[in-house]
Amino acid sequence: MKQHFIDLAILFTFLGSVCFSQTEQPAMLEDFKPSTLNQPGQQYPQVNSQGYARFRIVAPKAQSVSVSLGLGGRGGTVLTRAADSTWVGTTTGPLDKGFHYYHLTIDGGIFNDPGTLNFYGSTRWESGIEIPAPDEEFYALKNIPHGNVQQILFPSKSTNTSRRAFVYTPPDYDKGHARRYPVLYLQHGWGEDETAWSNQGRANLIMDNLIAGGKIKPFLIVMTYGMTNEIKFGGLRNFDIKPFQTVLVDELIPYIDAHFRTLSDQPHRAMAGLSMGGMETKSITTANLDKFSHIGLFSGGTFSMDDVNKTPGFKKKVKLVFVSFGSRELEGNRGGRGFWGGDPKVNADSLKQAGINSVFYVSPETAHEFLSWRRSLREFAPLLFKN
Repeated sequence: MKQHFIDLAILFTFLGSVCFSQTEQPAMLEDFKPSTLNQPGQQYPQVNSQGYARFRIVAPKAQSVSVSLGLGGRGGTVLTRAADSTWVGTTTGPLDKGFHYYHLTIDGGIFNDPGTLNFYGSTRWESGIEIPAPDEEFYALKNIPHGNVQQILFPSKSTNTSRRAFVYTPPDYDKGHARRYPVLYLQHGWGEDETAWSNQGRANLIMDNLIAGGKIKPFLIVMTYGMTNEIKFGGLRNFDIKPFQTVLVDELIPYIDAHFRTLSDQPHRAMAGLSMGGMETKSITTANLDKFSHIGLFSGGTFSMDDVNKTPGFKKKVKLVFVSFGSRELEGNRGGRGFWGGDPKVNADSLKQAGINSVFYVSPETAHEFLSWRRSLREFAPLLFKN
């Protein structure tokens, strides 16, 4: 079980490097604008209407500069020294829509781009760039009532420290009433941390927009760091789910229920996660069906009938199984050959035929990346706590 967990985590890590459109593109347009994730006043990086990215780096004494995301070989997008001694370059193809990490390589050293904001991913703070998507309205910042994302520190006896989590509360949470809310525990992917779903994933804005549109019943989201020991790339074999399960189930959940107005029973508690967080979700929920009734795996595995049959009480206790992938994650994997646990679509259909509330979602034209997972949360949230 543990080795399968590791192998799938490594597979999804490599899938995450695929972030370029696969179709033939027309000539590049010169309608570049600063990325929405740029530092205040910074003009680069820039993005055009087709999804090409352009970079400009001030490094007058450098001998070589490249960007980690870009077509043009293993080195990414290679920049060229301009007449003013800056380094400029444009990806040779459009990027997939949505958010992407990147960094600079300058004379062999790795640096972040000072022109843009930083986001924790790949076990380090990375630069980020946003490629506008045609459906970006669902995660856009709008003039509507907004919820609150607050940091909490909760005691963890099992790790002998205080640990951090972020809690999203909906817009009406602080209106002075005694209403109690369901809770979704939402996990990040490998190499990320508890900031990922709010920063890269825009989970709070997705929730605000869904609530304002009357598409969901408000609930809380809790996001915490999904590892109990520091694991570097190549060291995933040292990861054990049980210590984090203790942190989540025995320490964080009781803290949340004691300090927030929650509906603290199994029918009103869900768990979901992306990539490694999805695999954590599967392991923890199936071992604790008395705690969780709704389960979501975003690019993080699948549920088969074998999983159901070997988990006592699954059919009775689980109210929803939601599995999603980006369409490009599924390309070339017909029959589920590239997925541990079998074909996710076939598995989802089998669960549905067995009378389980099973939903399978495919994000169009995306890979192992945040637009897949933003869309997955948008589809998952309205299905939660309906009764």
